[in-house]
Amino acid sequence: MGFITSAEKIKLSGFNNLTKILSFNLYDFCITFDDKQKEEYINWINEKYSSEKILKISREICEIIDSDIINESKMDYDPVGASTMTLMSDAQGGKWESVSHGSSVKSHLTKSHLTSHTYPDASAPNGVCTYRVDFDIATCGDIIPLKAINHLFKSFECDVVYIDYVVRGYTRLENGKKIYNDEYFNSIQDFIDPEILAMFEYHSDLNMPRDNIWQTKLMLKKMGPERFVYHQKDIDHPQIKDKMLALYEEMREVYHLS
Repeated sequence: MGFITSAEKIKLSGFNNLTKILSFNLYDFCITFDDKQKEEYINWINEKYSSEKILKISREICEIIDSDIINESKMDYDPVGASTMTLMSDAQGGKWESVSHGSSVKSHLTKSHLTSHTYPDASAPNGVCTYRVDFDIATCGDIIPLKAINHLFKSFECDVVYIDYVVRGYTRLENGKKIYNDEYFNSIQDFIDPEILAMFEYHSDLNMPRDNIWQTKLMLKKMGPERFVYHQKDIDHPQIKDKMLALYEEMREVYHLS
């Protein structure tokens, strides 16, 4: 297995064609006490994280990982949810080409892309609402998608998080040796700001560097109801204790502790 250490200077032969895929899946939880609050929560989520606002986050990610935006698309769904797609390049050369098929025009997907999908859910009978976001960054070349992790944490309220990272393919050094990863690290958590990491109680880390597979799971430390209630006036609601127990049971289930 071609493997390099951080001490080795990488001199490639030609283009770096390693494929690097970062999947960032987050869950935000909220407590509601009636159907009206559920509806208000969904409307608030759809406004706060509309496809245009998610696309703005995607643009910020592109800037962080030093990639050029080539094309964008977005969609808001009825009744809930949104999706976006951003095509990007690491600007190492090459020409963007459009090809015509009948009356439609389709574009070649150049080296990299970023997709997002959101899933608001207010259907739980116990009043615990969830908002899930899936960000997938697939890159080829010198782009390091792991650099985007902290911005994703800061862009959302993350109560439970799954992060997966996979590197596939190989590229060659100048001496012809194949390498299967161009950056050595132990864990995805190496890229997470320590202040962010300290917010989480449960840490699960799966590291298989010889297979170029990494996964980190995180669950937020126990916090007061002020983080989770939709209306702050409900912090002292008579049912708040039961609601908080239900919320943490939901979080543990999503994290797979239950």
